[in-house]
Amino acid sequence: MSLQSFLDYLSLEKKYSQHTVIAYKRDLQQLAAFLHEEYDLCLNQATYPLIRTWLSALLDAELSARTINRKVAAFKSYYKFLLATGCIDFHPLSKHKSLKVSKTIQIPFSKDEVQQILDSTYDPSNFEVVRDLLLIELFYVTGMRKEEMINLKISDVNLPYKTIRVLGKRNKERIIPLLESIVPKLDTYLSLRNQVVDGNRQELLLTKKGDKLYSGLVYRIIKSYFSKVSQKVKTSPHILRHSFATHLLDEGADLNAVKELLGHASLASTQVYTHSSMAMLKGVYKNAHPRSIKD
Repeated sequence: MSLQSFLDYLSLEKKYSQHTVIAYKRDLQQLAAFLHEEYDLCLNQATYPLIRTWLSALLDAELSARTINRKVAAFKSYYKFLLATGCIDFHPLSKHKSLKVSKTIQIPFSKDEVQQILDSTYDPSNFEVVRDLLLIELFYVTGMRKEEMINLKISDVNLPYKTIRVLGKRNKERIIPLLESIVPKLDTYLSLRNQVVDGNRQELLLTKKGDKLYSGLVYRIIKSYFSKVSQKVKTSPHILRHSFATHLLDEGADLNAVKELLGHASLASTQVYTHSSMAMLKGVYKNAHPRSIKD
């Protein structure tokens, strides 16, 4: 059974994103190279001690536990596939335990930091500036993931109904409402977009050359704007998504509703954002508890 068969399975049957499939392919190719160079074996012949030797080498090379666990997840999925298809008769990683990962709390942007950017004056004829600010506001008012934003199509935007259709993980579709404030900004951008679009390009957000946006550019846009208003070390699309969820919860939004907006499969994934809403919880507690001293 070839590696490509497994990758096709991930892409076509499991509906994994292209980004994930590429990451799995890279991790498995790295393991394959190690097994071939050190032991003259192929992936299908791997044993747990051999794989563990390579994982130990990765630790010695100071790769993070999170990165190593991600690679192991790819290997486990691959060997589970081989076992199911009868290519192997044992799973070399069946009893492997993931490395402990220290949990780092990601600090969202404050409401004031986001507002400073969205309220800034700009030249409405400058395509890149209009696109950048629309990108930031779309992240903040929808909570989309970076890949979801990059893959948005013009047809996904329904201005009359003020909604946007998002294709999330596993091709799961969700509809997110748009705020009234973003509609004129979308109109302005779309009129400028018509001047740079090349051919039948369907993506909503484009580069100044009319090409599809890419991850590196999206990160640079976020960093460029937020480094001017925020002292936070990490400025990324995910921090904006994090801010979206946290600010909704701060204002009393239902956790299940936030879960649906974010496109999470389980409530547990959404609950990681509740730690940032402690100020809101303290306020509710102070106002509601009979023993609390009211102002």
